[in-house]
Parts: sequence; C-alpha cells; structure tokens
Amino acid sequence: MFKPSQLHHSSSHDHCPTFMPNTFGMLCWNVHKNNQKHPQFKTFLQKEVEKRVVDLILFQEANFYDNQHFELPLFSYNAAANLEFKGEFYGVLTASKTESTDAKAYLSEGRESIFGPHKSLLLSSYTFHDSSTLLVINVHAINFRENQRYSKELERFLGLVETYKGAMILAGDFNSWNNKRMEKLQNITKKLSLKEVNFKNTGKVKSFMGKKLDFIFYRELELVDSVVLEEHNLSDHNPLFVNFKRVRNNLVNADVAKGI
Repeated sequence: MFKPSQLHHSSSHDHCPTFMPNTFGMLCWNVHKNNQKHPQFKTFLQKEVEKRVVDLILFQEANFYDNQHFELPLFSYNAAANLEFKGEFYGVLTASKTESTDAKAYLSEGRESIFGPHKSLLLSSYTFHDSSTLLVINVHAINFRENQRYSKELERFLGLVETYKGAMILAGDFNSWNNKRMEKLQNITKKLSLKEVNFKNTGKVKSFMGKKLDFIFYRELELVDSVVLEEHNLSDHNPLFVNFKRVRNNLVNADVAKGI
C-alpha cells in the first residue's frame, strides 16, 4: 500500500457542456475497486446511466490510471487518489457530463491503522445557467481508527466547506458504524444545513453493526426521486440513485466556489 505520487487526476472530452441542468440524476457507489476489473461493470453502469438519465457519478474505492478517460464516453471526471499500487491509482472519483469549474483533492491527515493508506476527499464545483454554483463533495471516510481521529477528520472537512453558501451535495461512504461516528456526522451535516436522502428500500443500503455507511446529503435542491439499486453482484455496496431539481438561485457565484 503506497501513498500516491499524484493526488489529483482528471480527464475531459472536447464536447462537455458548460452548465449543469436544473434537473439532474446522480449515482453514488462504493465500487470495491471493480470499475476497471469486472467484465460486467461497464455494461451495468451504461444501462443504469441511460435508464435513469444520470448526469453525475460518484465512486468510492475507484480504480483509475493517469490520463485515462472515464468508462463512459460522455463523462469527464476528477479523482482524488489515496493509494497507488503497481502504476494503478485508487480513491474517490466524480464523473459528470457537465464540465467542472473547479476541483480540489485532499488526503486525510490520519492513516488507516498504523501503516495503512490515507483516505481521500474530492470537492468539485459546477455552474448553472445563471452562474450560480453547485458544490459536490465525494467522501470516503476513515475507517480503522479510533472515534477521536474520525471526529478530527470530519472537523477538518467542515473547515474546508463551511463558508460556501450555495447548493451542495455531500455523498459517499462515511464508515459511520457506531453511535459516536453517527452523532459526529449528524452534527456536521446540521452545521451545513444539509438534509439526508431517506431511501424507501433503506435496508439495501450498505450497513455494518446496524449502522448505515453510505449517505447522500443535500441543500438548496429538491429531491425528486431516490432508489437503492440491486441485482448487480459487482460490489459489496449497492449503488444509490437520486434525482434532484434545483429550486432557487444560489447565493454565491462561481468565483466564490473557486476559492474553496
């Protein structure tokens, strides 16, 4: 397990739209490093993207290579690597049909256990037609550490985004598998005025010790639809799909988002 030689990775195509649509679909999924290796992965992803009109894709435990295009041709991506092994990178990856106006990658201060890898965090900004912004935060939280370290990492994350005033999505694998971790996560989302997506088939959301690990939080957006996808056998987590509608003008412009 090696610290990545390059933290931030990205790839885009020439015909990427400039503006995020006012109604958009999003898929969030811990892919268990299978997005490049499983022979059925691309077929499943393509089917769901077309069926549900997905505009944003957030992966945790994604596998990617430097200067590599995303699996689907209409998507550009940014990624934050937390691990490099034999020329391959792993981490969080956010892909979109819309061009990102800015993206920043971060590593956790703490490591998994004593000699394990860091975890990664990715902030991506997108612009609506009126120049207001959407901040998308892709998280894979630290796991095999004490609650105090978990709390410190979430506080550090809060410091990165708390001054941002526009529409926001916070999503990923939060490794929130005990009461202390859940309380801290709820405290952070409350400070950011975020709502939780409550899935009807919530029993299909990945959990451990009776606690959900995967979440999607949002603000200044209307939740139109949400579902946990099944029957894929591609990961130990199920993909989370949501459809959002923008409900009002954001309070900041793209220049503010770039300062995050």
